[in-house]
Amino acid sequence: MRAVSIIFRREMVAYLRSPVGYIVAALFLLVDGILFQAEALGGTTQRLSADVLSGFFMYTSGITIVAAIALSIRLIAEERQTGTLVLLNTSPVRDVEIVIAKFLSAFVFLCGMILLSVYMPLLILVNGKISFAHLAIGYLGLVLLGGASLAIGMFSTAIARQQLIAAAVGATTAGVMYLLHPLATKLAPPLKNIVSNLGLWHIHYRDGFLRGIWNLSDTVYYLAVIYFFLLLATKILEAKRWR
Repeated sequence: MRAVSIIFRREMVAYLRSPVGYIVAALFLLVDGILFQAEALGGTTQRLSADVLSGFFMYTSGITIVAAIALSIRLIAEERQTGTLVLLNTSPVRDVEIVIAKFLSAFVFLCGMILLSVYMPLLILVNGKISFAHLAIGYLGLVLLGGASLAIGMFSTAIARQQLIAAAVGATTAGVMYLLHPLATKLAPPLKNIVSNLGLWHIHYRDGFLRGIWNLSDTVYYLAVIYFFLLLATKILEAKRWR
């Protein structure tokens, strides 16, 4: 645990001192704010506050996936490019500790970004009412979806030697998982239900967290995705260590 704590603090300092984290956070809030203004406050027709809040969680989820991939691609690929990964590999630190520490640092930073956007849905209170349970469940969904996307990014940055390739692999993997539900509509049961439930967004986020509905199965799904891709990242690092 001491090794995890040291690497975690190192990565958090890197996010706070380098412009990359601030640029990603600024773009996240800027795009989110523009979409909120256009969709929630810029319309001429009256809408229910619950629909406005659901719309906010819908487009924020897409931005969260992109931001998570952007934050994660540097975690290992940058170490490999600069040669500092060799120092980690030759130190008495296990690969699983490297993966967990780097994931946690990016996850904490991402959660901070997501929480900074909370003022947007609260603006709905100016002319309407919102359910704070819906708000809490929606943000829980964003955090879990962001964590799953970060884990996918960790997997991609463990594979690739360059950050651009890691970004491409991460975006492709997330895109394929997003498209599993639309693709499942072309399949016959029971394969249809299996493939659909493996999708990253539609069943577990859109039909649950986005609408303010919490299901234990949705939470377990995102935790399983995080565990699976972090395990893959760990195994990839272990394989490359012994080459």
